[in-house]
This record gives sequence, structure tokens and C-alpha cells, in this order.
Amino acid sequence: MNNPFVYELSAVTKQFIGPNETIDVLKNVNLNIHAGSSLAILGASGSGKSTLLHLLGGLDVPTSGSVLFGGRDLARLGPRKIAAVRNREIGFVFQFHHLLPEFTARENVAMPALIAGEHREVALESATTALGLVGLGHRLDHKVTTLSGGERQRAAIARAVLLHPRVLLADEPTGNLDEKTGEAAGELLAGLNEDLGTTLVVVTHNLQLAHRMGKQLELHGGELYGQA
Repeated sequence: MNNPFVYELSAVTKQFIGPNETIDVLKNVNLNIHAGSSLAILGASGSGKSTLLHLLGGLDVPTSGSVLFGGRDLARLGPRKIAAVRNREIGFVFQFHHLLPEFTARENVAMPALIAGEHREVALESATTALGLVGLGHRLDHKVTTLSGGERQRAAIARAVLLHPRVLLADEPTGNLDEKTGEAAGELLAGLNEDLGTTLVVVTHNLQLAHRMGKQLELHGGELYGQA
């Protein structure tokens, strides 16, 4: 029987050890995330939301406990394997789009495929499809410097879903957008979760965005509330 969970977190803690003190960022977090589900993680600044997302994305490792992704302990994968997982199986969307200004929208979106070793023409064709999914089919060859803030974030979302990842992780994806544009970005993310079946985890202050997700949890003082 297939495992219904894409993520299984068990007794996860994360500490940052400084010269004068140890800061407990996450405390005994236990969480299972169903494949294909959507989840919002809420919390004040400094509550550990981004740290938790980094653990889910294999960008950091827990101080103790385990983060299983598809049954694999991310902390035990070697550098090459974890890089391949991040490239092909996990898509990232951040508050700031991190697009390269010297390239077009299509070239930016094609980057994960090029990094994965796909032929340039195949990568650009995939980027064309992805940009069409987010409503930017008419802006393929525009430099990203000519795109609006909302269009840049849509391009970043297209880049994140280019290789059809199992999971899409979004860190304050509407935080740098005005209300109307942020609402459209939230609608887009929720729609991609529904249409593509990609598991979606969003950390956000935006209650409207959070309520678009199938489930909402809250981090407070490094502890997660509301888990099943």
C-alpha cells in the first residue's frame, strides 16, 4: 500500500546555538502532510515558520528528530541526492521572486530544467507550457524587468512547477504584493494544487491566503498547534 503522506515529521527540534545563548526555534514538532493536500502555517514573525519550511525543503536539517519526504530522511541524503530532490521534486516560491533580470520570462522559468540537464529547446518548450498555466503565455519573451510585480511572482510560480514537483513550498508568496495582486497569486496557487495535484505548503501572515488552503496550523513559541 502506498504511503498517503508526502511528509512525516517526528519530534523535530531546531536550535540556533550562539556564543552566549541557545535559541529554541522549533520544539517537538510532529506533523504528517497528505500527498496532494494544501496546508497553511501561520504565526508571528520569528515563530519559526520559515525555518520549518526550510526543513521541509531540505535547505536545513533539524537539530533532532526526523523529516521524512516520501519515506526518505532528508538529513541523511548526501549533497548530490538532496540537490536532485530540491531540483526535481520540490518547487519553491519566495516572497521575492529571485528572477534573473538579464533573461526573459521564458528563460528564467526554464532554469530548473536546464540545471537538470534537459536540452535547451525542450526546457524552453516546458517553460512555455508553464507560463501558459499561470496566464503569462503572452509575456514569454519579455525581459522580467518589464513585468509587473504580480507578473514576476506568476513567473516565479511557473518556474517552481516547471518539472511537476511533488510539493510546492511557498514562503510569504503574497508578502510583497498589493492586496488585489496578492489575492490573484493566492487563487493561482490554490488552483495549481487542485488542478495538478501538487502538495502545497504555504507559510504566511495572510489570513485570506491561509483560508484558501485545506488546513491551517499555527506556530507559536516554536510549537505547532492544530495538528491532527
